[in-house]
Amino acid sequence: MFTATLDTSVLWPSLQRDFLLSLAVEGAYRPTWSSAILEELEFHEEVKLVKRGIPVAEAASRAATLIAAIRREFADAEVEGWEPLEGTLGLPDPDDEHVVAAAVIAGAGAIVTENLKDFPAAKIPPGIQVLSAREFAKNTVALNPRHALAAVREIASRSGRYGAALTVEEILDTLRDRYGMIEAVEMMVEAASA
Repeated sequence: MFTATLDTSVLWPSLQRDFLLSLAVEGAYRPTWSSAILEELEFHEEVKLVKRGIPVAEAASRAATLIAAIRREFADAEVEGWEPLEGTLGLPDPDDEHVVAAAVIAGAGAIVTENLKDFPAAKIPPGIQVLSAREFAKNTVALNPRHALAAVREIASRSGRYGAALTVEEILDTLRDRYGMIEAVEMMVEAASA
């Protein structure tokens, strides 16, 4: 199964995270990350919630609950032993080296990130692509648009726990309009009408 290392930048946006992880649940690929990625995600999730007006203690609790749920649902995704590689890759931002190190240890074929400039091809080990979430979604959905659509339907079925329930159409619209996943959405819409 294809393995991808997901950077914090693609896990931070809630619906995008849900979609990417739901694709993994549908068997489209195997997600991986490092403990450092999850620590960054927890920090940024807490900050995001506080900015939305959630009290600090509740925001911290919700962020910790998110990370616990990710670790529980994807028990084999967190790679270990990446630390010796950190600092050996010469990336423009040394703080991103843990992402590449995790990808190497995981045997990943891709790093999925929105910080493409921080992962120049010349510094990435052979066999690892660096893709935006949009590109990764397009490639992954293309393999089986019906499974991807099933992932969206599952997101819709569990939405509403923290607000208004979302329809499949609303989720697809958001993936297209907010996250730029135009081609992925087009393939899922075509699969729905087939």
